[in-house]
Amino acid sequence: MHFLRRVESAGQGSYNRIAMPSASFHFHPSFAPFLTLAHRNGPFEVSFTGRPALKHLIEALGVPHTEVGAVRSAGQPVGLGYHLAGGEQIDVLPCEPAAPGGGEAPRFVLDNHLGKLASLLRILGLDALYRNDYQDDELARIAEQEGRVLLTRDRRLLMRKAIRQGHWMRSTDPQAQLLEVMQRYALAGWLRPFRRCPRCNAPLRAVEKAQVLERLEPLTKAYFDEFHICPGCGQIYWKGSHYERIRARFAGLMEEEEE
Repeated sequence: MHFLRRVESAGQGSYNRIAMPSASFHFHPSFAPFLTLAHRNGPFEVSFTGRPALKHLIEALGVPHTEVGAVRSAGQPVGLGYHLAGGEQIDVLPCEPAAPGGGEAPRFVLDNHLGKLASLLRILGLDALYRNDYQDDELARIAEQEGRVLLTRDRRLLMRKAIRQGHWMRSTDPQAQLLEVMQRYALAGWLRPFRRCPRCNAPLRAVEKAQVLERLEPLTKAYFDEFHICPGCGQIYWKGSHYERIRARFAGLMEEEEE
């Protein structure tokens, strides 16, 4: 990355490259989806003016700060607020996966393109806010005020200063996205399948059959006795064929949690 300064010469405008401070950057290979082809292999020089913060230059190169773990200058750890002077050798490493257990279960907010992933997270009992009409400002506000992890395919959204926890989804397939989030945030120990409404995210509560009897189809009345209801949207749930299909789809994850 170079900057050009315009100078006047022989009565005509022209551009002349001037000496500027620079630093050498080397990104871990996992950052390849964010970087240009020229920046993916080995160190490269970045020229700058003034004393910019590392966060500014790293994001100018395409990498959201939420994706960055450790940053080192000449082997010594520095923060994203570190101001460059020139001559530094910067190594940028990715976030490490979360350690299993401890603390509280992560809570998520998802952008408008991740509705199917939101449903999968909810089916597994995870708190996942989603609407198909969220605006960027609203997503950033919810993530900041409620301490939620923002999941998105919009890397520019993750570059907002207010976003402290976020993840750029590599895959576009909902099933692969689910595995991606589970590995990144060590979710296996937090799974509580079928305890949250996949439609609206509210925790389900048990309800007596007599209280919902008038809303049930004849075969459901005849063969099922255990029911749950969503206090948010009023949807009724029972362990029918749909329940069994979901269990089969996530058998490995659910069996590990039930054991």
